[in-house]
Amino acid sequence: MNTSKKVPGWLKPCFWDISIRDLDLNKNSIFIIERLLNEGDQESLNWLFKTYTEEKIKEAVLVSRGLSLKTARCWQNYFDLKEEEMSCFGTRSTGRERFF
Repeated sequence: MNTSKKVPGWLKPCFWDISIRDLDLNKNSIFIIERLLNEGDQESLNWLFKTYTEEKIKEAVLVSRGLSLKTARCWQNYFDLKEEEMSCFGTRSTGRERFF
């Protein structure tokens, strides 16, 4: 992992809601990876795979609860993961249980 860098300014559109200067590549790695997998383009994915190891990205995919369904399916296939291994496919409340 290349931790000598900060999140580059050209990625600011993916982090519209926070100051990218405050992001720490180590402490905020799961958040950064999750956000770029969900919101990034090919250029941001290239940066992501140069910055983090494939193992770290796979870890983020496994533990993230914030991946969109489309993103989760993409990376599930890429890393050959089972749905039950991934936190984003965990049990979600539909609100229906209160009627039964």
